Amino acid sequence: MWFQSGRRRDLCAILYDAGELRGQKIKTRVEQYYDMRLDPQSFYGTLDALVDSGHLERRTEGIYDVYSLTDGGAKRVESYYAWLTERVDTDENREDETDV
Repeated sequence: MWFQSGRRRDLCAILYDAGELRGQKIKTRVEQYYDMRLDPQSFYGTLDALVDSGHLERRTEGIYDVYSLTDGGAKRVESYYAWLTERVDTDENREDETDV
């Protein structure tokens, strides 16, 4: 249940790469990738859910909330990456299938 949506996966992947970011910077990166605006209430609700589930940590820096992955969150990203990598066809895998 940790990744109930692609948005949760995307947020965690961004933080896996960046280390830590302010909430608005995460939102901007997702919006730029998908070329669409995200509803702020829904976006921050997703961040809250990931904090509540123990996948993200939140700390306050001045007036901003800064987010980072927990060790458990990082392990889930790595596990998902491994699972996805096993399922994505490469040219070599496609050639093997045509030989059958």
